[in-house]
Amino acid sequence: MKVLYFAWVRQRTGIGEEMIEVPEGVNTVGDLAAHLAVRDEGYSAAFADMRVIRAALDQQHVPLDHPLGDASEIAFFPPVTGG
Repeated sequence: MKVLYFAWVRQRTGIGEEMIEVPEGVNTVGDLAAHLAVRDEGYSAAFADMRVIRAALDQQHVPLDHPLGDASEIAFFPPVTGG
């Protein structure tokens, strides 16, 4: 699965995108975020407060409890405001 990181999530992980193999037992967007959070300090900082993380699966906004299903891309980003 292609994983994209935007804004301060990208800054904390140190990368903008990567390809990962989703491990068995990781079924939801939140599961994946939790899995990524234990990789290293940067990922831990990026996913420390899941209340401020938003996600999109195949470019559709989804909640953290949404199943990954057969999506090919996920993006993580902070809340976005317009003006």
